Amino acid sequence: MVNESKKLYNEALRVLKQTSRTFYIPITLLKPPLKKTVTSAYLCMRAIDEIEDHEELPAETKTTLLNQISHLLHHTFDPKAYNKLIDPYRDKLPEVTIRFNDWLKICPKGIIDKVKEATAIMASGMAKWVEKDWVISTKEDLDEYTYYVAGLVGVMLSDIWKWYDNTNTDPELAIAFGRGLQAVNILRNQEEDLERGVNFIPNDWSRSDLFQYAKKNLNLAEQYIEMINNKNITTFCKIPHKLAEKTLSVMKEGREKMTREEVNIIVDQVTK
Repeated sequence: MVNESKKLYNEALRVLKQTSRTFYIPITLLKPPLKKTVTSAYLCMRAIDEIEDHEELPAETKTTLLNQISHLLHHTFDPKAYNKLIDPYRDKLPEVTIRFNDWLKICPKGIIDKVKEATAIMASGMAKWVEKDWVISTKEDLDEYTYYVAGLVGVMLSDIWKWYDNTNTDPELAIAFGRGLQAVNILRNQEEDLERGVNFIPNDWSRSDLFQYAKKNLNLAEQYIEMINNKNITTFCKIPHKLAEKTLSVMKEGREKMTREEVNIIVDQVTK
C-alpha cells in the first residue's frame, strides 16, 4: 500500500511537470505535506481547466462535463460515476483530466473537502462562461471570469495554508493574486485567443488598460505575500508573482515571453 501510494505521488509529480510551467518549480520547493497537498489541488483544478480550454469538445459537452463534475464534488465523489461521465471523451481528454480521482487520492483527509469545494465552484463557474461563449463586455465580467478560473486558486491555497500551520491571509488579496496571474496570461495569449474568436478584454478597454488591471492586482498580491510569516510558503508565492511581474515588463518591451535564463535568475533570487 505504501509503495502504491508513493508510485501514485511520483506519477502526480510527473503530470505536474508536464502541465505547469508556472507552478511546477514553486510546488516542488514546498515541504511535506504541503508539496503533496498543493500538487493534488493544482492537478484537480488543471483537470477541469483542460475541459474548459479543449479545442475539439463542443460547448454543450464542456458545460455538461463541468457541471456534472461540480455536482460530484459537492457530494461524496464517486470515481465510477466520474469514469462513466468521461468515458465517451476519453480518447480526447489529457491524462491530467482522466486521472482526476487519482489526484484526489493523494490529498490529505484534513484538507480534501476544501480542495473539492473550491474545484466544484470553479467547475460550475467555468461552465457558466463556456455557455456565455466567454463574452466579456465589462470590468465586472472580467472580475467574475478571473475569479472563477484563477481567484479560486488563491482561495484554495489560503485554505491550505490555514490548515497547515494556521497561517491567516486576506481572502480578497488571495483572489487578487489569482486575478493578477490570469491577467498576465490573457495579455500573453491575446493573439492566440483572438484567432479562436475569444477576447477577454472589456469593450471599452485597450491593451494598456489590461496591463493596469494586471499590475493593480499584482500589487495586491504583494500585500498578500507580506502577510505570510512561513518562509517556505512565502517562497512558493514569490516565484509566480515575480515571474508575472517580469512577464509584464518583457511584454512592454515588445517580447512575447521571458527567456529560460531570465526565469532561472528570478527563481535563484527568490530562493537564496
